[in-house]
Amino acid sequence: MGRTALLRRLLLVPPTLVGVAVIVFVLLRVVPGDPIAMMIPPGASADDIDRLRAAYGLDKSILVQLVAWFGDLVTGHLGTSISLRQSVGTLILGRLPATLELVALATVIAVALGTALALAGAFYRRGPGEWIVDGIIGVVVAIPDFLWGLIFILLLGVVYPVLPISGRIDPRLSTDFATQFYLVEALVTGQLTIARGLLAHMLMPAVALALPLAAIIARVLKASLAVAESADYAQMARARGFSRRTVLLDEALPNAVIPTVTLTGVQFTFLVGGTVLIERIFSYEGIGNMAVDAVINRDLPLIQGIVLTFAILFIAINLAIDILVTFLNPRLRRG
Repeated sequence: MGRTALLRRLLLVPPTLVGVAVIVFVLLRVVPGDPIAMMIPPGASADDIDRLRAAYGLDKSILVQLVAWFGDLVTGHLGTSISLRQSVGTLILGRLPATLELVALATVIAVALGTALALAGAFYRRGPGEWIVDGIIGVVVAIPDFLWGLIFILLLGVVYPVLPISGRIDPRLSTDFATQFYLVEALVTGQLTIARGLLAHMLMPAVALALPLAAIIARVLKASLAVAESADYAQMARARGFSRRTVLLDEALPNAVIPTVTLTGVQFTFLVGGTVLIERIFSYEGIGNMAVDAVINRDLPLIQGIVLTFAILFIAINLAIDILVTFLNPRLRRG
């Protein structure tokens, strides 16, 4: 990606976010249901309801509410949660690090497992080994992440209870974190016992998220390796007497990575979106779990803030992947 293309992408970010914000804002207000009805106590009078509606600005027209919300966004204020009575920005910043750590761990697992399967399938091409790898990929990709989560809970949490099935950290552990990035902070500060406890809680949801992505990575990388192995540079390396393993790892793999990275970036956005169900299943204290609660309670400001946060993440991830692909393929730097 050249400087011109990068600048063009950056210039498109603000209108994209504005479009997402407007669409979500309007849709939430035309959907039937009254968020105030979710928070009023039994026996509340009509005057009480009207006062609450006025306090949250819901008594005004959609256009007036939209202008007021954008005015708050300019000042960095995402509004106040109707159900939790706290700043939306504070709530999101309190939960987002947990989701980012979970997604990061899932990505590492997916890339490692997908690459290993692809290399095994490529190395044993046209043999029983390739059939086994293709069978594993087919089974893994056919099962959605939330179903993997339920399977893991049944097997590793109930039948063979070796891992915790809910929460982010054991409440019995004494924790005093300066940030919300618990795992990163525990590793940096050498709190290995706490880090192990965090990883134990994260392992099942992370693997559940990672498996479908790992299967997709394996399938695409395996096909790319087949193309790379038949290329001239790989054939020349083989003619010079290099072993099949050396040709595969040193010649074919670096050239097969580029399309895989592009696909991984696209799928990564779905991985972030998949945290909504996975975090709910495992009662994991991330932004995805909070999004479900916000929808149940019809907490409009919180839903708007979460959707806008996801939109920013998706844009940032896609931009980062484009830059990474350009770095891996210098020919794309022109223009």
